[in-house]
Amino acid sequence: MRKLIVALTAALALPVLFLAQTPKGKKDLLPNEQWVKLFNGKDLTGWTKVGNEKWTVEDGTIHGQGVTKQYGYLMTEKDYKDFWLSLRYKCEDDGNSGIYFHTRFKPGTVDVSSGMQFEIDRTENHHTGGLYGDDRGWIAWPSPEYEYVMRPTDWNDMLMKVEGNHMICILNGVVVIDFTDPKPKSFDGGIALQLHSGGEGNMRFKDIYVRDMSHR
Repeated sequence: MRKLIVALTAALALPVLFLAQTPKGKKDLLPNEQWVKLFNGKDLTGWTKVGNEKWTVEDGTIHGQGVTKQYGYLMTEKDYKDFWLSLRYKCEDDGNSGIYFHTRFKPGTVDVSSGMQFEIDRTENHHTGGLYGDDRGWIAWPSPEYEYVMRPTDWNDMLMKVEGNHMICILNGVVVIDFTDPKPKSFDGGIALQLHSGGEGNMRFKDIYVRDMSHR
């Protein structure tokens, strides 16, 4: 009887776990909605460098270093419309960074023609997790009480959800942005790790996973 009760309890728990992993508004998970590793920990397979900044793989991390005064990006070869993106990052020095999405570049340049970013900046009150881009400047930034959620000199966990015009950023377990864009401009494109211009970027990224929910 005891074994039967345990088995029934486990069986009843499965639908709860399944639903917890189901995107909002979805009843069933499709094959392309599972988590996929974007960085294999060994090389930059699946990624394309945009610009002349230095991107290397060291100790299972992507290490981005600013070596010129220009912007630099490391972009996925695949495009994503709707997705969840999970990664860990560490700021090795001062300097601005970010995670771009729906990204397109003017051919042969580092000039972004479309796309927005989730901001990363270890300086206080520089709106890490906020949304910037699409030729609109700042679109949304965290409330003041969330400006200190980031760990300036340690690893940070960031989960970003982009579904239609709804964007969420969860930083170290705290929802710092939950924003619905009334006037979205970009809808599809690559995901790109950014190094800001000025040559001060020094960032590490690892444990990068994506859950693609795009319908094409």
